[in-house]
This record gives sequence, C-alpha cells and structure tokens, in this order.
Amino acid sequence: MSDVISGPRRGLGRRGFLLGGAAVGATVLAAGCTSNDSGDNKDETNTKAVGGDNAAKGTQVTIGFSAPQADHGWIGAIAKNAQAQAKSFEDVTFEPVEPTNDVAAQIAAIETLITKKVSVLVVLPNDGKQLTAVARKAMAAGIPVVNVDRIFDTPLAYRTWIGGDNYGMGVSAGNYIAERLKGKSNPVIAEIAGIDSLPLTQERSQGFKDALASAGFKVSNRVAAEFTVASGQQVTSNLLQAAPKIDAIWNHDDDQGLGVLAAIRQANRKEFFMVGGAGSLDAMELIKKDDSVLKATVTYSPSMASSAISLARLIGQKKGISDLVENEVPAKITLASATVTKENVDQYTSTGFRS
Repeated sequence: MSDVISGPRRGLGRRGFLLGGAAVGATVLAAGCTSNDSGDNKDETNTKAVGGDNAAKGTQVTIGFSAPQADHGWIGAIAKNAQAQAKSFEDVTFEPVEPTNDVAAQIAAIETLITKKVSVLVVLPNDGKQLTAVARKAMAAGIPVVNVDRIFDTPLAYRTWIGGDNYGMGVSAGNYIAERLKGKSNPVIAEIAGIDSLPLTQERSQGFKDALASAGFKVSNRVAAEFTVASGQQVTSNLLQAAPKIDAIWNHDDDQGLGVLAAIRQANRKEFFMVGGAGSLDAMELIKKDDSVLKATVTYSPSMASSAISLARLIGQKKGISDLVENEVPAKITLASATVTKENVDQYTSTGFRS
C-alpha cells in the first residue's frame, strides 16, 4: 500500500472543508445571528452556498516547498504527500528545495525560493524559532507562507498555519485507555514519550495526563525515547524490567513503536494492551491483524502536507475555502486526532504512512 495520498484529494480530510471540489446539493452554511421570525433579515445573516469552483483551473501558482530530510517515516510522507498533491493541480508549479536537517542549509534554501519570487511558500521548519526570521523575510517580500506543523515564533512569519493536535493526541490516547480500563482499580499505565525537550512531546504528555485524570487514573511509569526505532527498543526494555506488571501503554510515535514492539516481543510480555501514535500503516496493519498488544493508534497525519499545498494554491489564487463564508483561507487550521481501532482502521489507511 502506498504511503502517498493518491489522486486529487483536495479536501481537508474529514473536517468537511472543500479545498478543491464542488459540493453536491443546495446546502447553505449560515454564520452570525439570525432572527427567530421568518421575515427577511438579510442584514443579520451571512450565507454562502456550499461548494464553488475551486476545482476548476485558475491562475498559475508556483509553490516553493521546504522540509527536513526524510530520515523518519512521517517526515518522508510529508514530502511525498506535498509533491503528489501539487501534481494533482494543473495550475500549480511545484518548486521543492533539497531537504535537510541543517537549519542554516534550510534557511539558505528558502532564501533561494524568495529570490525566485515563488507565489507561495510551504515550509515545515526543522526548528520554528530558528527559521522565523527567514519566513518573515518571505512575508515582507510579498510571498505568503504556509507554515506546516512546527510553528514559527510569531504569526508575522506566516499567512496560515496548519498542523496536528499534539495535546489532542494525548487526550485521544488517554480516553481510549481509560475506557478500556473502566472499573479497574489502580491500573498500571505506562507512557513511552518522544524527545522530552520538544514542546510537542510535552503537549502530548499533558493531554494524556489530563484525560487519565478525568477518569481517576494516572501514569505509573514513564520513559522518553527519541522518535527512533533503536531508542524505542532501548527505553522499552528498561521500562519492562522496571515494571513487572502493566495494564496499558501509550507510545507517542509509531516509528519508534517498531522498536517498542520488538522489545515487548523479546521480553515475551502480553499482559497489557498498547496504543500507538501518529497513524503509520505498519501500526494500522497490526491493529487490523489483531495478533499483537497494539490495539489502537491516535492520528497525527502527514496528510497535512497535502492540505498545505491546497491551501497555498488557494492563497496564491486569492480564494477562500469553498464551504466557508469568509473570502480568505483561515489563519490557523488544527487537524483532529482520531483514534484508529480494528473497527474503523479501513477508514484511515489512505492517510497512513510507512515507517
């Protein structure tokens, strides 16, 4: 199964905003206050027919694209999805620069795109803080920036931000675990985090903690890995030695989850169930097969790159999102984190990625 979102998928997934195609029917969205009587109060109502002509070929747009090096399955899918989405539009010219994990090199690459005067920039920065200045330089040059996931330090550095919900990932994982452990007294719940110094890891852990607390539970054992297979395996081995009995585990990242599962198999531990994070195809296949401790994953889909390209196209063509009343693309879009289980896994494989 391909880890690229195939075909001209021009929407924002299951959030209901059409970026490309026209909706069927005469549904109308209303915003603002409306009167209780049936009279015409057009001054109090803003309406817009669902759909539109966004799918039709429009003004030619050149989209510059920059992202880190694909040394992680999720990052690799970001680049592939962006390229595939750009190719689905006749009116988009895609200008990617060499992916790199070096901040200085990424800044230099973005500066070349500014010099080329691309219509719009789509950037997943290695470090949002360190790339804020070059993003502001692009904005000052009249080039709108679509900031993907790792956010710049100021809204002055981007026209639109689109990314996943790290706190929501933790909440989704915590709610799933709490529901499965309902009625159990003092369960042992373990957490395998990513890089602890990153705000995204801290947000995921906080969401997990808060969701468990709502159910009267808490994290009993916590270790932090580095979003890699090797680190996942190492810290999980340490965790399993320290905790002779566990009821549930949440692992923040499905890529490092390959190592986590390897350590679990080596230790021959089966008394608990596990929830993954991000929504890789590897995880979804195991969930569907249902012969391991992995029973669910919470999404942080790289499909956001596809949507970022669609948003950049609309911004470059000075259009809004068809299903929204406003004439402009929103300034921020946060994608929901869904819980993928055996019962609904087939709905999410199209947005999965290969670790």
